[in-house]
Amino acid sequence: MDRNTFLGGSVLGVLVRLIVLSIIVGVVLSALGITPQNIFYQFNIMLRRIYDLGFGAIESVIGYLILGAMVVVPVWLISRLLKTMRRSDVPPPPRGGSV
Repeated sequence: MDRNTFLGGSVLGVLVRLIVLSIIVGVVLSALGITPQNIFYQFNIMLRRIYDLGFGAIESVIGYLILGAMVVVPVWLISRLLKTMRRSDVPPPPRGGSV
């Protein structure tokens, strides 16, 4: 693949278009009060919030796990004990098969 196909035109033409477009976008962003420092600051805050949100979600999941386990594990244990007691009272079913 040659350079013109990759860039979408001649190098000089693409460079001029990118410069003009960058100036236009810069004017619009400046009119909105957005600066490079502001963008990096807000991006940093966003990453911190996502990070905190992730660990907050993990804490919630662990809390739900412990709360649910307080009910599920005893019920499971009781059901296993009852099933084991029933098996010892009932003789095993006959095995079918010829020798």
